[in-house]
Amino acid sequence: MNRPDKTYANDPPPGMVEKRGASLWFSHVIMIFGVLIVFFPIWLAFVASTVTQPEIVQPPMPLWPGDQFYNNYREALVSGVNVPVATMLLNSLIMAMGIAIGKIVISLLSAFAIVYFKFPGKMIFFWLIFLTLMLPVEVRIVPTYEVIAGFGMLNSYGGLILPLIASATATFLFRQFFMTVPDELAEAARVDGASPMRFFWDILFPMSRTNIAALFVILFIYGWNQYLWPLLITTDPEMNTIVMGIRQMFPSGDDVANWPVIMATSILAMVPPIIVVISMQKLFIRGLVDSEK
Repeated sequence: MNRPDKTYANDPPPGMVEKRGASLWFSHVIMIFGVLIVFFPIWLAFVASTVTQPEIVQPPMPLWPGDQFYNNYREALVSGVNVPVATMLLNSLIMAMGIAIGKIVISLLSAFAIVYFKFPGKMIFFWLIFLTLMLPVEVRIVPTYEVIAGFGMLNSYGGLILPLIASATATFLFRQFFMTVPDELAEAARVDGASPMRFFWDILFPMSRTNIAALFVILFIYGWNQYLWPLLITTDPEMNTIVMGIRQMFPSGDDVANWPVIMATSILAMVPPIIVVISMQKLFIRGLVDSEK
């Protein structure tokens, strides 16, 4: 017995599946093409880091890795130019971690105080913090340098990190998030006898983990890519960051650049940010798009 055809309200119209499949394939092709365009220079940098100097300077440049991977990366990590790349990577890692963690801690506590405490001039302090967004680092870099020099913090991790750990943007974002938290939670914690810091640590902090992860990725990359401030605050080559080191590897005058080592250093400089983004990818995306945060 043949069953009569049935049409359901949620069924797509005839031909919709085929059209959707075609548009899906087209969007994937465009996305793959864009990824290849972005990835191709990185691939060339990696290839250049595995070949010899003559193979780079004599066209055409090879498109496949050579046999000098170990030698070039060993020379970069151990020798470098003024200082080994391993030392510069460590300096950049300490600076980026210090800036990211410092900004998040200060912003969390500042937003917590602004939202949950009453004190005279609370909104004035908030808007003064917010107004610092109008002043880029370049505008206040000279007085900041004078303060750091006065405290004797030149050529130190403290001098690299402390002037950059205040963040008006992160404070504003955490404030907006804390204002969406129901007042009943704070009232319930108060009734249970929880102190303000207990309420912050047991309730607000876990609820903010996706926001913290998203900001940590952004702030880590921000700290990792700093160039002007480390260039100004450090004179000891042992305190150079990896971004400074890459710039110093380029010769001046008629000197010849050691391109395999420079490209190996560039690839090594990309590894820590890539690890941070990949390891925190899920929390980073949730922190940006989660509608319930």
